[in-house]
Amino acid sequence: MNLNGINLTWLGHETFRIETPAGKRLIVDPWVMGNPACPAKEKDIRKVDVMLCTHGHFDHIGDAVEIGKKHNPLVVAIPELAHWLEKKGVKQVSSMNKGGTQTVGDIKVTMVHADHSCGITDGDQIVYGGEACGYVIEFSNGVKIYHAGDTNVFGDMAIIHDLYAPQIAMIPIGDHYTMSPREAAYACNLLKPKTVIPMHFGTFPVLTGRPGDLQKLLPGVEIIEMTPGITLS
Repeated sequence: MNLNGINLTWLGHETFRIETPAGKRLIVDPWVMGNPACPAKEKDIRKVDVMLCTHGHFDHIGDAVEIGKKHNPLVVAIPELAHWLEKKGVKQVSSMNKGGTQTVGDIKVTMVHADHSCGITDGDQIVYGGEACGYVIEFSNGVKIYHAGDTNVFGDMAIIHDLYAPQIAMIPIGDHYTMSPREAAYACNLLKPKTVIPMHFGTFPVLTGRPGDLQKLLPGVEIIEMTPGITLS
């Protein structure tokens, strides 16, 4: 895997910190404080320039409001989730919808489909948070990363390959709430990435899929099992 100046850190579950070649810091699905897979040293978020939110479940936006109010990053989300974040006091929110692309600092972000539910836990209520989504992130050095969010496999992943051709795909494999390794392997055959980074596994006992299971199904694909808190560069 050639990141070409990008620093990539998995904070556990589906939360990633990405530093761009220009030094901007991006967080995808900000859930750190209550995330049992996030190392203690990583729970104190000190700088964020951009946040991408795939959907409104607690294990993906658990710290979005606190981080958004403390660090004032530009937050990208689907309109319904974006509106909820604004109501909670997050100032810089840039809503978009599937198929749209916007430039954020030195990256381009395209919102793509995900096949999943989306409800925001707000006190003792669950409110509608718009549809779940994924993102294709294109960096100034030409590297493109697809963060699938929570999703099942869907046939239009082939369109994501045809339109955007991401070299790196972050794919959920845990089963129960998302794809298992079986569905994830099928998804990778549609996406045709050079490198796959498994995510959304092992955080809770019910998430039983493992990277080794995926590798057995994709012997010719580079599968990188990241360790929470360790940075790839």
